[in-house]
Amino acid sequence: MEPTTVIKKPLITEKSAWETESRNRYSFEVDMRARKPQIKAAIEKIYGVKVAKVCTQIRKGQYFRTKFGPAKTSNWKRATVLLAGDDRIDLF
Repeated sequence: MEPTTVIKKPLITEKSAWETESRNRYSFEVDMRARKPQIKAAIEKIYGVKVAKVCTQIRKGQYFRTKFGPAKTSNWKRATVLLAGDDRIDLF
């Protein structure tokens, strides 16, 4: 897989901003088929940093009601990346 198809977008939330400042961890939405070594290689190639650790989560879609009956948003995968040393990524 190409690095640009593995990483969909960075996740900018209050919790991820706190982790960025205090723990040097960044969160990304990634492709469901991507594995940890692929995510690590994609982050290193796109942002030019050294990755120490990758943690992934499968986030379940939420159910909601519509006029036509119940519906569900799709599942998605989240990757939290810990950078090595003093490396930083400028997301803001």
